[in-house]
Amino acid sequence: MLTKSHGLGNDYLVADPADLPFPVTPTRARLLCDRHRGVGSDGILLLDGTSGLRIINPDGSEAEKSGNGIRIFARWLVSSGRAASSRFVVSTRGGDVPVIVEGHEVTADMGAPRFGSLTELDGIGQVVAVDLGNPHCVAPRHSLDITELRRLGPLIEHHQAFPDRTNVQLARAVGRDRVELLIWERGAGETQASGSSACAAFAALHHLGLVDRAVTASMPGGQLRLWLDEQDHIWMRGPVEEVAHITLSSDLIARLQALP
Repeated sequence: MLTKSHGLGNDYLVADPADLPFPVTPTRARLLCDRHRGVGSDGILLLDGTSGLRIINPDGSEAEKSGNGIRIFARWLVSSGRAASSRFVVSTRGGDVPVIVEGHEVTADMGAPRFGSLTELDGIGQVVAVDLGNPHCVAPRHSLDITELRRLGPLIEHHQAFPDRTNVQLARAVGRDRVELLIWERGAGETQASGSSACAAFAALHHLGLVDRAVTASMPGGQLRLWLDEQDHIWMRGPVEEVAHITLSSDLIARLQALP
């Protein structure tokens, strides 16, 4: 009924809506993602058509794009027999993403970053606004502090400069070929890893001239390889691991069905 997978500790529930005994509404998504009363996850990935993807955050809102989510979904399409090839395109609200599935490793073309005009926020300092089909605000730092992320993350996510809210990254260039980042995801909060956040941090630091065209991005959950192609599209490669195939209990199904 549900497959649970993670990419570097960023975990998602994946499902074909036709296999669920209820439509996934915002209130039902919140219960499913609840780590104490539901199954628990950083979000839900739903098949939309043949290879389309709906991404639902733990707060019930929908995301346009997710790097880890796309890699997890692509591997699920292959492992479940829904994809006829290891190379195909995943359609998201944030654009089409070509992917290549090679065992546990998935490579994805996350597209060309678009940079906003915002360069500074009061009380926060220098920032780089990056659009990768979903919004990001990268704050370059000389050192990373998880307490600063927990303080600034919700402030930047809900800042008036971002009417639709934003994902937040504290990012540091360790060398010309390596970046480190901490992540506050819109609708999810602090996460172990995020593919689109890693791409946004790489894009921002490259835009500032601090890194070259290929880097390793390190996050609390692990590492991704990122590089720019000749069209300045960001490519991302990283692992996906399935955790469980889940059949929901009758008790949880009844509670979900009782919700609007």
